[in-house]
Amino acid sequence: MQTLSITSLIKDSPSAVAILDTQLRFAGNSRVWLNDFCPDHESILGKNYFDVIPHTPEKLKSILCECLENGSRNLSEGEKFIFPSGKIQWLKWKINAWTNSDEEIGGLIVLLEDVTKTKRLEELYQKAERVARIGGWEVDMTTNFIYWTDITKDIHEVPRDFKPDLETGINFYKKGEHREKITNLITNAIADGTPWDTELIIVTKKGNEVWVRAKGEVEFLDGKCVRLFGTFQDIDEKKKTELKFLEATQRLEIATRGANVGIWDFDIVNNQLFWDDNMYLLYGIDKKDFNGVYEAWQSGLHPGDKIRGEKEIAMAISGEKEFDTEFRVVWPNGETRYIKATAVTQRNADGKAIKMTGTNWDITELKNTQMMLSKSQESFFGAFENSDTGMAIVSINGKWIKVNQSLCSSLGYKEKELLKLTFQQITHPEDLQNDIELLNQTIAGEIPSYRMGKRYFHKDGSIIHGILTVTAVRNINGKILHFISQVTDITPQIENEKKLTRLVDITSEQNESLLNFAHIVSHNLRSHSSNLAMLTKFLVKEESDEERQNLLGMLSGASDSLNETILHLNEVVQVKVGALEKMKSINLYDSIKNVKKNLNLIIQEKNAVCEINIPKNLMVSAIPAYLDSIVLNLLSNGIKYSSPDRKPLIQISSEVNEENIILSFKDNGLGIDLNKHREKLFGMYKTFHRNKDAKGIGLFITKNQIEAMSGKIEVESTVGVGSTFKLHFKKPLT
Repeated sequence: MQTLSITSLIKDSPSAVAILDTQLRFAGNSRVWLNDFCPDHESILGKNYFDVIPHTPEKLKSILCECLENGSRNLSEGEKFIFPSGKIQWLKWKINAWTNSDEEIGGLIVLLEDVTKTKRLEELYQKAERVARIGGWEVDMTTNFIYWTDITKDIHEVPRDFKPDLETGINFYKKGEHREKITNLITNAIADGTPWDTELIIVTKKGNEVWVRAKGEVEFLDGKCVRLFGTFQDIDEKKKTELKFLEATQRLEIATRGANVGIWDFDIVNNQLFWDDNMYLLYGIDKKDFNGVYEAWQSGLHPGDKIRGEKEIAMAISGEKEFDTEFRVVWPNGETRYIKATAVTQRNADGKAIKMTGTNWDITELKNTQMMLSKSQESFFGAFENSDTGMAIVSINGKWIKVNQSLCSSLGYKEKELLKLTFQQITHPEDLQNDIELLNQTIAGEIPSYRMGKRYFHKDGSIIHGILTVTAVRNINGKILHFISQVTDITPQIENEKKLTRLVDITSEQNESLLNFAHIVSHNLRSHSSNLAMLTKFLVKEESDEERQNLLGMLSGASDSLNETILHLNEVVQVKVGALEKMKSINLYDSIKNVKKNLNLIIQEKNAVCEINIPKNLMVSAIPAYLDSIVLNLLSNGIKYSSPDRKPLIQISSEVNEENIILSFKDNGLGIDLNKHREKLFGMYKTFHRNKDAKGIGLFITKNQIEAMSGKIEVESTVGVGSTFKLHFKKPLT
């Protein structure tokens, strides 16, 4: 084949044709090719195909190269390509290799066509069919051949290779009225050419009932029906929605009649007002007495609501807000009724209001109930605010919603402060779990309410004792809305009970003291009396003046000893009498410093070191005289019973826990053998070292004094190492 003859042959071809050589260079092309694929080139002869058309799809490039290499041909009726830029193009081609005179491959003849427009329409049509679920069908009456498109088969839920016939197609329609109707329509069409368009139910191959729209037409030849054809659309969802809507509409009509709801339309442009029958019942008027204009509605409004009603209609028309309101109407018999009204405003293309459609219903009973509820709420909140008992409305998550002044006063918070907290935050940890468990039982419906003793933290950190009563408030469906909590402050009673308990304890201890006193009297005073009696007898019998003077001296000493014993016993008895009433808030550091000052001489004599590690602002609740006596006793003991082997060191420190202030006296003295003396350590006239000044009364008095102030004393001691005494004082009330 000669390239020149081919070139001249295809130049005027009506198709896009190009001749390529073995280097894929253009040896010739039609004008159509130039216009369709190379509009920016005047001539492409001698240029490489891919240089001229650089965006050639990779698949087409491969096909061109393969055909040139193998001398083969390739044919495509249309291939879709999506380019990186997003452009979509369909190409149709026919590629053949051509040979020269030596039967060698001389290049390619390429017939290329851009079929994008046609293929796009086909694709859109196919997508539309799939989206709209519209299939086609045809019956050749001369051969009885039936054709169904894929969509039609999909609607019938049959496989793609399914081959229907006329009888099978009709039998897919639901037995009864649906099958009878389609049979009659097809029969009439075959007889007189009448087309049909109907909605029926078919039963698919899988047994599903589906609503379809079946359309059909006929073709006649020489007065004889030769062809039936049409479309088949799945309208199941749409049809079922329509049926549901119809059913809902019918139910709504029944409901509006039963619920006495009126429906109305207002033609704004023509001032025409349309009411259904229920509207006349709501306004208490006869239909014949209503002239169907806006003014007729307005005339039925209560005088106090006329201006507002007009304003809200005007606002709905202007688009400022939707019509959703309540108003009163006055019946012809003078009765006043409350009406709830809502409406939707319709507008034209220019946004102008042309129509309002709405509903009215009688809410008189609801309004009366609301007013009664309002009065009830006013009564409740009046009692709530003025109650002497602490009351609160608490949410399900434990946050205070509302609190009264009594509760604020009991807990020491202002209302705004308390509302920022939850009940969990101010509940004593030991009571919280029990409270939550009872609350959960109430939420679960196991109990309607609960009552418990509970401790709260006052704002100042002190403990408030209360009796808590919690009741759940539920809505009509039984769902808990919130809780009503009542807190009765019983702190004074609890404190009185504690005082009473302490008094009982003191009484018991005093009884023990009296018993101890009786033993001491029995033992010590008997010794003193025997001694006095013996001395007196000797004195009476003695004639020597010198010996009598000696006996008088001994008698005086015995008398002083008896007096000292009686004074000690009196001091013990007096320690706990009226102690609690004398309690004060005392600066601990200052008290210790004062006592230390009084002992400076003995401290210097013993070359002792006294370290005071106590905050200067630490306060304790104590009786001043008792506190001084205790500090004096323990400080002087630390010096008095110091070790001869080392310089005396007394360390005084403090610590604060939740309820108490603990004062510690630690020395490096002789120590006490607690294994031997623990039980009698704080006994009266008990001594543990050979100290001539020891009388065994100091620790006994100290223990009685600290316990009289509701405290306690503890001791740790090791012989040869030293002792530590710990005193527990109550925190002062702030």
